[in-house]
Amino acid sequence: MSRRLCVLASNNTLGYEQIPNSKLGGRYTVTLIPGDGVGQETASAVKTIFKAANVPVDWEQFDVSGYTSADDNTFKQSVESLRRNKVGLKGILYTPVSSLGHSSFNVTIRKDLDMYASLVLCKNIPGYPTRHKDVDFAIIRENTEGEYSGLEHQSYPGVVESLKVITRSKSERIARFAFDFALRNGRKKVTCIHKANIMKLADGLFLNTCREVSKEYASSGIKFDDMIVDNASMQLVSKPQQFDVMVMPNLYGNIVSNVGAGLVGGPGIVPGCNIGREFAMFEPVSS
Repeated sequence: MSRRLCVLASNNTLGYEQIPNSKLGGRYTVTLIPGDGVGQETASAVKTIFKAANVPVDWEQFDVSGYTSADDNTFKQSVESLRRNKVGLKGILYTPVSSLGHSSFNVTIRKDLDMYASLVLCKNIPGYPTRHKDVDFAIIRENTEGEYSGLEHQSYPGVVESLKVITRSKSERIARFAFDFALRNGRKKVTCIHKANIMKLADGLFLNTCREVSKEYASSGIKFDDMIVDNASMQLVSKPQQFDVMVMPNLYGNIVSNVGAGLVGGPGIVPGCNIGREFAMFEPVSS
């Protein structure tokens, strides 16, 4: 199912694998979570466009807000709606900084529904001038572990331990997703972004797993290389044209996605999607 939900890179659009029109029919119910900030305005515009284009979609809308408590019934209903509909469109939900606040709703949805792959397409849009030209690369981020595992505790007053979890199985899963995406969309290179020079065990496992998976795709002509995350950040803002498909753990993906969005005009014009074996949720680049 994850391959069916693979995102098409052509024309800087996100969508399902193309199916002949003769196989399409009926109407589809999609979960809509406008989110905080400009979410309501954006959602209203989307509904207006879909109506004008006669798109066969009915919206099941939930006005969830990150300013509510973690046990908010509307949030729980929105997650159940996603389970039922399989596809959702979501704005960004506010996450409190205070340790007394709830965990990120954005992260919770991805983890609960195991939408393990975040895909962001960074590409110049005609008519929107930017500093760099010919930018066209994809950022693929592991969504369910790493620094976002949420395993933190205070072992002693003034001493906090935060655990970063990297597993071979999930590293292999996201690596295969990246290479499958490259293969299906005519991409030529996959670059693994890491910090294995410092986090030799955690990031070392991620890097070595990507290397092992890359050997299985060698016959397809897809090249593989790797780059340390701090160097990758500098390379992105100096020569972004060198990148094609980038795959990385969770936190690096969050940061690099925002850098990539800035290269082509900002997060408001960069499409993003979270994909799992059964579910897909489309949302802006941010958290």
